[in-house]
Amino acid sequence: VQLVESGGGLVQAGGSLRLSCAASGITFNVYTMGWYRQAPGKERELVATITSGGTTNYASSVKGRFTIFRDNAKNTVYLQMNSLKSEDTAVYYCNSHFSSSSVYWGQGTQVTVSS
Repeated sequence: VQLVESGGGLVQAGGSLRLSCAASGITFNVYTMGWYRQAPGKERELVATITSGGTTNYASSVKGRFTIFRDNAKNTVYLQMNSLKSEDTAVYYCNSHFSSSSVYWGQGTQVTVSS
């Protein structure tokens, strides 16, 4: 199983980035996919999830600014991040979840928002 994130980088506050996570080795369309992030000195936290049926869930801190969506034909999940703030700076991780024994993580991609 591989989850490969891309799209991170350096952006000014108020700007936008789109993260992508390409999955292989899993039956993508049955998995709940998610994005998590970890800032320096902090624990990893949920950003957003999307179920196999397309139901989404967001952390309150990103609601209205971030959008998670998936393309099952491409085995890819995306995170569109708008109106970025300095507090969004973190390593962002892609996650796939089907059951307690079927949970996978990507290697992470750095997002840095300069104020």
